[in-house]
Amino acid sequence: MSKEEKISQWFFEYSDDIYQFLLYKLGSPDVEDLVQEVFIRALKSLKTFKGNSSPKTWLYSIARNIAIDEIRKRKREKWKSLLLLDNEQSTNMSPEELYFLSEEHKVLIATIYSLKSNYQDVLIMRGMKELTVEETANILGWTEERVRSTHYRAKQALHAKLGGDSVE
Repeated sequence: MSKEEKISQWFFEYSDDIYQFLLYKLGSPDVEDLVQEVFIRALKSLKTFKGNSSPKTWLYSIARNIAIDEIRKRKREKWKSLLLLDNEQSTNMSPEELYFLSEEHKVLIATIYSLKSNYQDVLIMRGMKELTVEETANILGWTEERVRSTHYRAKQALHAKLGGDSVE
């Protein structure tokens, strides 16, 4: 099987998962270009994929790095607009898209985004995408114990911010 065929197969198997991960991570529905970028990078670096992890976790790692790059880019753009005295409030979602999100969902997503980056990653991967501890550890380059403890602390922090005390 050629590398193009392999990436094409992975695209059909995992593109929806990658799209949803980027959607949760970035909070913006226009992530199709970033999904394509994940698979372009995978194609370019397929020879470095040793098969020590599943293709899915490798693609999630690439997607996570692309999301980090995009967040940095957005922060630079935000600072640039602030420096240019652009006082216009901007959002990552159109009014129509915001309308269709339930209030609870908006509060939950906003609260997750208010947590530190490691907590966001773990909550999205474990809680929303329902990845296993092992898959999450491979994607983040952490030990499984670190994933478990960070996930626990992230749930506690999320629960506390939502008005509770702690999470069991």
